Amino acid sequence: MAGNKVGAIHLLLLCGAILLSFNPETASAKICPRICYADIAYMTCPSSGNEHLTPTACNCCLAGKGCTLYRADGTSICTGT
Repeated sequence: MAGNKVGAIHLLLLCGAILLSFNPETASAKICPRICYADIAYMTCPSSGNEHLTPTACNCCLAGKGCTLYRADGTSICTGT
């Protein structure tokens, strides 16, 4: 009978230790759509201001946080998060 109580206490302590060490920021995953825009002419990013950069990604999910993809006519396609 006492052995069951000790085992239960150990199990609770183990579960508590696991929960305390869990970091939800590292567990969150970014899901990117499999959409590739063919008409991207340039992109801008917060680090470069308004400078027109050569696009390094084909969708905003891959472009980087705050980077915006544009068409040749200057219309915005999307902004990365």
